[in-house]
Amino acid sequence: MSHILVIEDDEFFSELLLELLQQDGHKVSLATDGAKALQLLAIQRPDLIITDILMPNMDGVEFIMALAKQDSRIPVIAMSGGRRSISPEFSLESAKLLGVKTTLTKPFTHTDLRQTVQLALA
Repeated sequence: MSHILVIEDDEFFSELLLELLQQDGHKVSLATDGAKALQLLAIQRPDLIITDILMPNMDGVEFIMALAKQDSRIPVIAMSGGRRSISPEFSLESAKLLGVKTTLTKPFTHTDLRQTVQLALA
């Protein structure tokens, strides 16, 4: 299957995504923020990136902009559950403007994740 880089600061959710994606046969790498993800990208090239939007250090929007500067062709799925002052819809619409392939609003099901990954890789 595919190699997927997951960027997620919530350890529990990150491990859950790892398990679900591995169940579907994917190889998965994990990063806790955009800066760590950029370090990983210097040594490996995944087929797909799934990034949270709201994270400490380098958030998902900053990561997507940095990736665009590298002229990367790796498809990106942005995901967000929002925070009190920012709705997930606002965060994900911002990501779409930056060119992400598709989005996921947290919480989502395994079926939602599988379908979104298939769409992004198509």
